[in-house]
Amino acid sequence: MAKRSAGIVPFRRADGGGVDVLLGHMGGPFWARKDAGAWTVVKGECEPGEDELDAARREFTEELGLPLPAGPLLPLGEVKQSGGKTVVAWAVEGDLDPARAVFGTFSMEWPRGSGVLREFPELDRAAWLPLAEAREKVVAAQRALLDRLPVADA
Repeated sequence: MAKRSAGIVPFRRADGGGVDVLLGHMGGPFWARKDAGAWTVVKGECEPGEDELDAARREFTEELGLPLPAGPLLPLGEVKQSGGKTVVAWAVEGDLDPARAVFGTFSMEWPRGSGVLREFPELDRAAWLPLAEAREKVVAAQRALLDRLPVADA
């Protein structure tokens, strides 16, 4: 069965009438020097049998170490990424300070073939980005999620 991830896209109204979205920059050595296509919705894999909305809430807290902004969670549907993973997401209007994030980690052999297991942050930073900039930086398949945000000027 193809992997499924669930995530949450916080958004806020910006000065001047625009919209900002909170995205995370993928961590680890592969993404370290990349920008375009290296940002993602804050998400993670659903556990077997886990409700997707519960997974999205859990992953948000695990990935950022911050509480989810209060407010209704609005469904954005799902997208299929090029690697075959399906991502289902919800939006929430709210604010938080990404400078206070404490990122979750993962382990992998690095450099490949070295036999050395190293730990890396799942996300190495998070930032509020204007919607147009977020569309340019996010993983290509996830642009459709941003296009579905419930904002008049999206």
